[in-house]
Amino acid sequence: MSKTIAIFGFGPGLGMGTARRFGREGFRVAVIGRDPDKARRHADELIADGIEAAPFPADVTAAAQIEDVIARIETSFGPIDVAMHGAAGEMVNRIPSTLDVDIPSLGIPFALKLHSPILMTRALAAGMVERGDGALLFSSGASERHPLPYLSNFGIALAAQRGYLRQLEVELRGTGVYVGLLNIGVLIGGSKAERIVDEHPELVPAELEIVRMGNDELGDCYWRMYTERDTGELDVGFVD
Repeated sequence: MSKTIAIFGFGPGLGMGTARRFGREGFRVAVIGRDPDKARRHADELIADGIEAAPFPADVTAAAQIEDVIARIETSFGPIDVAMHGAAGEMVNRIPSTLDVDIPSLGIPFALKLHSPILMTRALAAGMVERGDGALLFSSGASERHPLPYLSNFGIALAAQRGYLRQLEVELRGTGVYVGLLNIGVLIGGSKAERIVDEHPELVPAELEIVRMGNDELGDCYWRMYTERDTGELDVGFVD
């Protein structure tokens, strides 16, 4: 019987690359995004590639909507075997300096990269543990690993996310539920961020070396993490 992957915060970069990789392995894909039209377009693109997919519009930062969308997915596709959280912020949500960090500037980063992963986990982990199988996959970025003042509010949120996931991974060992964090130190091919950077290079500090990676390659990384389950974290694209 086919398995289901639900991608929370589906985008044209990481989400699409992951969906295609798992879809080639026979997974059904639940496309979860806030914009119904975009979710439908992404699902249609996957269907055109021969992958079973459907859109499930929802705001992944809202607890009630996460619970509702999971219920809708399970009605259509059955239990969720793999959940990937790929929601990311917009360029307009960043701040220019660490000195500018205040409580309001942390609202969106924490909602996207800490609160939403916790909500997703709380909604799915118990069922996966009961079935003795499942995977919870998450994404992080360079600003948690390397000080990037112009992304400092997101770096703080990503550090909090990593702390939560490290504890979660320890507690779920031996249950059959895998927890994996992909630390992404690249500009993702096909992503909205890549398009914005190409159109407005002035948004990125001139001295910053940008490494790019195709979204299909990142999908391969998630597939390897899911199938091998030999590490709780995988780093890609970081330049020391």
